[in-house]
Amino acid sequence: MRTLRVGNASGFYGDRFGAMREMLTGGRLDVLTGDYLAELTMLILGRDRLKDPRTGYARTFLRQLEECLGEAHDRGVRIVSNAGGLNPAGLACAVRELSERVGVPVRVAHVEGDALPLTDDALTANVYLGGAGISECLRSGADVVVTGRVTDAALVTGPAAWHFGWQPDDLDRLAGAVVAGHVLECGTQATGGNYSFFTGHDVRHPGFPVAEIGADGSAVITKHDGTGGTVDIGTVTAQLLYETAGARYAGPDVTARLDTVRLTQDGPDRVRISGVRGEAPPAVLKAGVTRIGGWRNEVVFVLTGLDIEAKAALVREQVEDAFGAAGTSRPAGVRWDLVRTDHADAETEECASALLRLVVRDSDQEAVGRVVSGAAIELALASYPGFHVTAPPGKGTPYGVFDAVYVEREAVEQLAVLPDGERVVVPGPSRTAELSAVGEPPLPEPLPAGSGVRRVPLGRVAGARSGDKGGDVNVGVWVRTDTAWRWLAHALTVARFQELLPETRGLVVTRHVLPNLRALNFVVEGLLGEGVAAQERFDAQGKGVGEWLRSRLLDVPAEVLDAPGSLRR
Repeated sequence: MRTLRVGNASGFYGDRFGAMREMLTGGRLDVLTGDYLAELTMLILGRDRLKDPRTGYARTFLRQLEECLGEAHDRGVRIVSNAGGLNPAGLACAVRELSERVGVPVRVAHVEGDALPLTDDALTANVYLGGAGISECLRSGADVVVTGRVTDAALVTGPAAWHFGWQPDDLDRLAGAVVAGHVLECGTQATGGNYSFFTGHDVRHPGFPVAEIGADGSAVITKHDGTGGTVDIGTVTAQLLYETAGARYAGPDVTARLDTVRLTQDGPDRVRISGVRGEAPPAVLKAGVTRIGGWRNEVVFVLTGLDIEAKAALVREQVEDAFGAAGTSRPAGVRWDLVRTDHADAETEECASALLRLVVRDSDQEAVGRVVSGAAIELALASYPGFHVTAPPGKGTPYGVFDAVYVEREAVEQLAVLPDGERVVVPGPSRTAELSAVGEPPLPEPLPAGSGVRRVPLGRVAGARSGDKGGDVNVGVWVRTDTAWRWLAHALTVARFQELLPETRGLVVTRHVLPNLRALNFVVEGLLGEGVAAQERFDAQGKGVGEWLRSRLLDVPAEVLDAPGSLRR
């Protein structure tokens, strides 16, 4: 069968609004996907649903579709999206109403069954489904398929299995589609966005990615002709490492072996993915549970000029004393961070200033409201010279917590609701397997000693990308030459990683080796506290951790620095 061309038009809820039209008009597509869900998004949709039970889906998708439904229909492009969020049936109904209003006849189906019973203080609880329900909807002739919580890659594996007629035991083919789906899921991160070596390309307006998937599960990652950005082995490697961990990338349909992935440049803006092996999926399914964790408040004190440390110590002591005053209670969680953004002999006041950030948390809104605002603002004329804050503290806002749990497959019934209203139970995989770690592969021969070293930032020779999974963060690091790989595999140990990133000391750090990608993937447990919704850390999603690592100095052999193709462009 002919290659299936799948494009992506959204990597998150709030991505480029015009991308759907750009992708539909920019070149040939068979399927257009949109990923709108993330851990934080589920919390946002949960709060929307509390206000109005008819909501709970990504309304942006509906507005985009209003502009583009006719274009998709005329071009014969099927649309598959997880924009249904917590209410896929509601979104499917809204798409049908839209279809009638704009006079574009489309057949709409949806997938449900991901919602789990809510217990205790849970706001949302949803299991990650695979692509089988999407396949069933497409087989029924659906033009638009919306889902709730599915894996991001399911938006690609579902259409691929439908198009090629793959069965649940076609594990290698499904695994290839999972890898292609993982590359597509974050949109322009595969085409030069958020890319370490961005200075070598024009990435002002990168195009969204396209996967040309073959019947054997191999794929070519590309983009529409004439669009911005770039697709090369580096951009694809970066996205493959994003929010992953070890060699086994487990999903509800298949476990893809990332250590078998091979990337080759297949021409300008074309990277071929081949060799992907698949294994039986695990017997349990991952689910995400969100809840309101409590209340938070924040004050940022601006410290200008001389004696920054002494000024910070003074106001901190004053606020802490106020917390302990009679009739008040200290918030349960209090965190201080001094950010030295100041420069000596600065030509502007802003460049002469540092920031002292106070974040408080408590289960009681009163404990983070007036107590904090009073403690901070009443010091305005009685603290360090030059006292001011970036903004006055408010009454406090709720923050969320995301927890990953695992449920037995038997407890979940995936349903495909077809365009005619028929509800079809979607069977699970033909077999499952216990998920176990893969032993570390052999490392390459180390470089011989004696070539001399130069102390430079790691980013002179290595790219990195980092991201969050609950409270954990992963940092993928890769190099572009075999010479650099022979050095990196031995030089960047867990101990050296923790030395370079002191915030990770005392935390569990696991290193995974992926030789085919010349990459190391580090998973740091607990760096993000209770996760992005809790906003506990300055970089709550860990997006900049990889770039922080690249900025750190270490001794790099001259042979690595001088090797053709190894240096940053």
